[in-house]
Amino acid sequence: MSERDTICALASGAPPAAIAILRLSGPKVRWLAEQHLDSGIPASRHATLTDVRDERGRLVDRGLAIFMPGPGSYTGEDTLELYLHGGAAVIEHALGALTSHEDVRIAEPGEYTRRAFEAGKLDLTEAEGVADIIEAETLAQKGQALRQLGGGLSETYATWRAELTGVLALVEVAVDFPDEGDAPQETTAPILAKLDRVIGEIRAALGDGGIGERIRDGFRVAIIGAPNAGKSTLLNRLARREAAIVAAKAGTTRDVIEVRRVLGGHVVWIADTAGLRVTEDEIEAEGVRRAEMAARDADLRVFLIDAETPDLSALSTDYRKPSDLVVLNKADLVSTPATIEAHYVISAKAGDGVDALEQAIAGFVAEHARSVEAPVITRQRHRARLQDGLRSLETARDGLANDVGAELAAEDVRMALRQLGSIIGVVGVEDVLGAVFSTFCIGK
Repeated sequence: MSERDTICALASGAPPAAIAILRLSGPKVRWLAEQHLDSGIPASRHATLTDVRDERGRLVDRGLAIFMPGPGSYTGEDTLELYLHGGAAVIEHALGALTSHEDVRIAEPGEYTRRAFEAGKLDLTEAEGVADIIEAETLAQKGQALRQLGGGLSETYATWRAELTGVLALVEVAVDFPDEGDAPQETTAPILAKLDRVIGEIRAALGDGGIGERIRDGFRVAIIGAPNAGKSTLLNRLARREAAIVAAKAGTTRDVIEVRRVLGGHVVWIADTAGLRVTEDEIEAEGVRRAEMAARDADLRVFLIDAETPDLSALSTDYRKPSDLVVLNKADLVSTPATIEAHYVISAKAGDGVDALEQAIAGFVAEHARSVEAPVITRQRHRARLQDGLRSLETARDGLANDVGAELAAEDVRMALRQLGSIIGVVGVEDVLGAVFSTFCIGK
């Protein structure tokens, strides 16, 4: 990305639409306004009705133009937004005219927000909040994204960094005055106290059960059971469509099939899995392995049991948890259901009892999401950096407690500061910027 480039893009939805918003940002914005707008450069932050023309003077459209001079704009640069009619021909003509000039091009995904980050308008977690609020499907996702965009996560990380900066200063006192008798003893106690406090807070954040990531990416529910228990039929019933092939032949499902629902106000991924059994079939055996992996990774497991031929072997697996649901299926095919301690008795084929099961899944998800009021971690990137930083802090604390050497402890604290800084974009972020901003839409 050249700093000299002026970028433009459609910042609204795909055509056709009532209105199309074209956003421009960069050093040539004023010049482009003079070239293409009959009004010239609009008054700052005032909507101006104007004709928009192409490079040959032909009318593109009549619409509103709003000019926002830098640095008081989203990107920190001169910015122009054009509000035109939302037809495909208008958009194509306008973008073609604007990009016909040297050093003016279509923006890359996330480039506007990246420029805002580089201009100090947002830190990295706030920039990620922009992407999350655009993609939010549920109120929970929107609320979490708004908190992140508003600096809620940044404030927590900044507090930790401030604490550790103070710790580092105290450690360096011990490094600078190694022969001052009682100086190290006077400084070690407050250092260890501060380190223990920050370590405890980071451990608590890491022990959130991944709620922030689940709210953002979705909770996982796996349907587990023996072959022909009706797992695919149940998935189709919950999906409200034919998502999985249903057949009488055992072993039909060979891979994990997932459907996306919104239950309990949260995104939920429900997985149909291969029937659990020992098999010599290489492909089916791989399906069983994937089924067990999906079960281990799930937040909730639904153990489905065939009421006609009950097979309880799946209930003895080591990944079963007390919160999991045991469901007796095919109740419509037997006069007296088997005496099995099941949470729900259903007929996936007829639909009997499935609504109650769905409500139970929704209730579990909603309760699980409420278990952490304001998650500090919303992405795996945050979690990985915090885990690395925590290890460095624990090494620093143990080294100081055992009088291993203040110099080594100081370096460990610096490493932890770098890890925290990489989360909010203060230091060492160049390797993650491309990955973060490439997930944005073009107009952001």
